[in-house]
Amino acid sequence: MSQVMGIWFCKDGQFCEITIEDDIDETRSMKKKEKKKKTQPSPTPPPPPPKKKKLPDQEQKAIKIQAWWRGTLVRRTLLHATLRAWIIQQWWKMTVAKLLEKRKRAALESYAQQEWAVVKLQSLVRMWHIRQRYCRLLHAARIIQLYWRWHNCHSRGFFQGSYDLTASHLGLELEIFLGSQICRITDCIPFPIKS
Repeated sequence: MSQVMGIWFCKDGQFCEITIEDDIDETRSMKKKEKKKKTQPSPTPPPPPPKKKKLPDQEQKAIKIQAWWRGTLVRRTLLHATLRAWIIQQWWKMTVAKLLEKRKRAALESYAQQEWAVVKLQSLVRMWHIRQRYCRLLHAARIIQLYWRWHNCHSRGFFQGSYDLTASHLGLELEIFLGSQICRITDCIPFPIKS
């Protein structure tokens, strides 16, 4: 019976597995395979590129002009592409800035509305507390006035009376009550008659 151990690893982008077994025959066969790989000849290198022939003077000038023209076209294309990209970037920055401004404004309006609601609620609660206190004080004042009036009626007294008015005189009858005492006044006042 043979035991098997294995290790997996990655080397130079290649995934490798090393398996170690106790069986000696397999280890020898692996060594033989490695020797065979080493003895195989390496592939032949590619042939060198052919040497360029010299061209006549006019052709070289034409090639230089063509290269210059191609370079000009490439630079022009790159310039146009750069300008277009710059325009798109500026538009995008402006759009993002507007979007952020809208979000800030919406957040500010929401915050202001919440603050206003809180202030209004606080104002209503304060008003309710003040009204409750005012009602309690008003009730207490009415009770005090009621007892004070009752006390004044019983301690100071009150008066009642009647009068009789004729063409020549005024007749009065007054009754004044001071606690347990009663005072009655009867008087007749004549009018001066002009002749």
